Order: sequence, then C-alpha cells, then structure tokens
Amino acid sequence: MLNNSWKTVNKTLEYDMSSKYLQSVEGLVNNIKMNTSDGNDTPNIQLILCNGQNNTSCNGTVFGVEVTLALSSGIVKTVGVKNLADKLNNSNFPDYKFPSIVVSATLQNSNDSKTNIKLDFPITKSMAQDYNILCVFWNTTLMEWSEEGCKWKKMVNNRSYCECTHLTSFSVLMSKTPVTLLFLDEITYVGLGVSICSLLIFLIIEALVWSAVVKSNLSHFRHTALVNISLCLLLADCSMLAVYFPSIQTPTWCLVLTVTKQFFFLAMFCWMLCLSIMLLHQLIFIFHPLRKRVYLLLSTVLGYICPTVIVSVTYVYYKYTGKPYHDTETCWLIYEGLLKGSIHAFLLPVGTIVFMNFFSMGVVIMTLLKSTVSDGSKSDEKETAKSIMKGVVLLTPVFGITWVLGFFVLSIDSRAPMGVVVNYAFSIINSFQVLFHIFSITDIPV
Repeated sequence: MLNNSWKTVNKTLEYDMSSKYLQSVEGLVNNIKMNTSDGNDTPNIQLILCNGQNNTSCNGTVFGVEVTLALSSGIVKTVGVKNLADKLNNSNFPDYKFPSIVVSATLQNSNDSKTNIKLDFPITKSMAQDYNILCVFWNTTLMEWSEEGCKWKKMVNNRSYCECTHLTSFSVLMSKTPVTLLFLDEITYVGLGVSICSLLIFLIIEALVWSAVVKSNLSHFRHTALVNISLCLLLADCSMLAVYFPSIQTPTWCLVLTVTKQFFFLAMFCWMLCLSIMLLHQLIFIFHPLRKRVYLLLSTVLGYICPTVIVSVTYVYYKYTGKPYHDTETCWLIYEGLLKGSIHAFLLPVGTIVFMNFFSMGVVIMTLLKSTVSDGSKSDEKETAKSIMKGVVLLTPVFGITWVLGFFVLSIDSRAPMGVVVNYAFSIINSFQVLFHIFSITDIPV
C-alpha cells in the first residue's frame, strides 16, 4: 500500500485513510510478542524491539532516526514508516514541508510514571541553523500534527534532536524556505550588482590602458593577476546572481551553477595566491627577479588547472559514492558538520590560501617596519605607519582575508546575536570588496 500513490482519491478521504493506516500499524505493533519476533525490516516499514531492564536505556535506529528512551522496565517497540507522512493532513502547518519519516514508539509493561523520548532525525547542521524546524506528533483525536509536549533541541552537544514527554507517532517539519535576516537578501543583491558593474568597468579600463601600465615585468605580473582575479570574481558573482532567477532554477542549471561557482571562486583565490607569491618573491629575492615565462606558466597552472582538478575530483567522488554533491535549493555545496560535506572541497583549499596570504601580508608589514628602523628617522615614522595601514587595508580584500568571516558563518548559529553580526559583516564586506579591489590597482605596496 505504501508503494502505491493515493493521489486519485479525494483529499479528505486520503487524510482519513492515512490516519487509519497509521493507527492500524500501531495496533499491529502492540500485539507483537517480544519473545517471538526479531523485528521487521522492509523498504517502507522497520520495526525494532527493546526490553528495558536495570535502569538502562533502549536505543535503536529506524530509517536513520536514532531513538533513545530511558526506562527502568518494560518493552519498547519502535516502528518507522516511509511514504505515509505526505498523505497525512498538514493544513495547520502550511509553511512547512511534509516530513519524510514517521516514527511511532510504544512502551508496554512499564512501571515508569514519566517517559522522555529523544529522536535524532537526520537533520544536517546547516539545516538546523538555516531553517525553522518543529518537532511534532500525530494527534489521532484532531487528525493533525501537534507540537504539544515536544521540543526541538538545537545543537545540544553538537547534535540536534527532538525531545517529547509522551509516546506516539513523531516526525519533524522543516520550513519550506531558509530563515533569512532582515534586508540580508537586499544587501546581497545590491552588493552583487555593484560588484558586477565595478568589475566590468575595471576590466574595460585595464583593456584600454594595458600597454601603458605593463612596461615592466613586475607591473605585468601584477596586472595579469588582478585581471584574472577580477574576471573570476565577475563570473562567480554572475553565477551567484543567476541562482535567484526562478526561470533557471532547474536541477540541471542548479548543478551547473554550483560547479561554476566552486570553480571560479577557487580560481579567484588561486590567482590571489599567485599575486601574494609574486609580492613575497620581490621582497625576499630582490636581486633575482621572476622571469615572465616562468611566472605565466606557474600562475596558469595554479590559477586554472588546480581549480579544475579540485572541482572534477569533488564531483566524481560524490557521484561515485552516491552522496549529494550540492544542495538543490541553494545551488551550493553541502555543509553537514566538521569535515563532513562537499563544501570542504572548497573550504580546505581556500583556508590554506588565506593562511598563506596572511603570511605574505605579514612579510610586507615586517619589511616596511624594518626599513623604518634602519632609517632611524622619527620624521618618517608617521609616513611609515600610514603606509602600513594602507597596505593592510588594500591587501586584505585583494588577498581574500575578508573571507575568513565565512568560516565563522558556518560555525555560528545565524539566529544567535553573534551570528547575526557575523552574517551581516560577511555579506556587506565581501559584496562590496570589489570597491577596495579597484582602489588597489595603483596602490599595492611592492
């Protein structure tokens, strides 16, 4: 029955049939004898049995849902049912998605007066942070879902779970859209629009004045890196903006946009690394300048071939293992927790590059300080301090240092006070980083 569609019948009748089906399954489970059954495992129904003794806990898993019940005695019967939840009445929660699994727990022959049950549904950390989630049970009297006696515990000991004070049929409802902060989307739209326009203007200006500004190898290296950084960022921003257009929100386009965003953002950071390596080389090996052919070859390999390899390996790995490569709603990589999820194929390379760029920026600052100490002139101390501050302000966006905030966005609850501050700071600074990027065209301290 669960394999078949019930969509041909009247909705009211469908709700009544599904509720009676669930009650029938619970009635059947109540009559199963503990000493004659080892449980049940089928594609749509799983049953596990537990005999609680000596103040122990009964733990079990049905369809990926971990169920924990502390008791001193009695028999716990837990059954998971698939393909039924979307047939039950969900009219009292219109803004929430139908749950995928219904879990029913029954306690028999117990002397416990109070019963607390914990259900750990397969909800990722990113979902728990970005979506409203409700823990609900099926009210057989009202024929609808209810939150009474159930609470959703957010990120307790790095886990989110449902806790209820009674036993019946449980599930979780997740909001259809992520919870967004006030005006955060508008800030992102404006920031992306400003970035795209600024990058186009910058690339046009570079094309017009190219021959005049690349008279030396050093300037050629620098402007080559800046142009490629701008080009990659432009294409990445366009991919981000395209996600918000409903006309292209199809599974195929979502996958394409995820791949392009991962590739162009990685390529942007790789070209930032090329620029920082060039600056570092010029400061350390003053009398051994880079040759143009060597620099262009190495920067091309690092700037485009390395991101291509990373994206290809990531996609093939998740395709081969059957794990999801991207989120079909956000059209971006998936974050499930520490070192879990495809987004780490982006975070680990970016984190490494940002760390190396931190080091390069530190060398630049130390070089400026060293020149002041050797000069010994107090009159130049203010000018040197200004140069250092100027270098920090200009190199921070060019080297991608502002993206460090992104790591905090993933680790902090977006609805917590500090999470709100970090989310706004990350969106504003990185959306408008192109303005700082353009100002750095003529002011990078080399």
